Amino acid sequence: MAAEQEQKLEHEYDIEPIDESKNVGVSEEDLDNDSKGQLIKLAGQLRDRRNELNQKASKRATLRDDLNAKTREQVDEAQEHREKRDELNDLVQEHKKQRNELNAKANELFDELDSKKSDLELDRGKSLEELQEEIEQLEFKQQTQVLSPADERELIEKIDDKREEYADRKEKLSETGEVDELKEDAEAVREEASEHHQKVTELANEAQQHHNSMIEAYRAADDIRDEADDMHDLFVEAQELADRHHEDFVRVQKRLRELDKEEEAERRSEREAEREEAKAEAEEIYQKFKEGETLETEDLMKLQRAGLL
Repeated sequence: MAAEQEQKLEHEYDIEPIDESKNVGVSEEDLDNDSKGQLIKLAGQLRDRRNELNQKASKRATLRDDLNAKTREQVDEAQEHREKRDELNDLVQEHKKQRNELNAKANELFDELDSKKSDLELDRGKSLEELQEEIEQLEFKQQTQVLSPADERELIEKIDDKREEYADRKEKLSETGEVDELKEDAEAVREEASEHHQKVTELANEAQQHHNSMIEAYRAADDIRDEADDMHDLFVEAQELADRHHEDFVRVQKRLRELDKEEEAERRSEREAEREEAKAEAEEIYQKFKEGETLETEDLMKLQRAGLL
């Protein structure tokens, strides 16, 4: 981990950096040559530094675990957005299918409508009002103008043709009820297709929002996970130093136990020598006692202690 990142974490999470100058070291030479008092002091320093480093490591471990928990929360949130997005996308596909089917049906109805209108020629020719006006104009001409027999016959034929066209047009228009119904059906189907298209748009937008939120949550999880990994590195740094101080503390304690055993052996040896000396002295006094010499009170006590009286 870069020093800059380490400083950033220490500042952000109020972590006291490790002061290397406070670390305590112990060499084999120290163990072999230092006095017992010096070793006891050294053991205390190692123990205190170990405990201090363990506290630092514990704080870092707690922060790391908190960050890992936050990472899991972000991943869980991302998963929720993913599931919601997928559900919405399934609905989008359903509405798309229904929209497409309805549009296809509407197209068929409009094609049928165009075909019927074409058959009835409703889009061609004049309206009944226009035809009626033309008939009236021709009849007025017949009634008000003096025409030759040939012109009058031609005019009468025109009037008859217009009346026939009027009657034919009127008959066709009477058949438009089916066309109007077909048009209503086609427009209703198209409207229903439009409603499904609107749902497609709404659901797709909502799915995109969940997708964006999912991406954002995953990115946040990645950032927090990186911090957790860096915090783990800081934990390992403190824990390894604490472990090293503990190992050295154990080494010093072991040496102190060895010194205690050496001192105890030395004391036993001294006590044994004192007992042997006292025994020899008591035997010498006892010999004097047997020889009839008068003994001092202290001499009698020595014999008693030696079990000779």
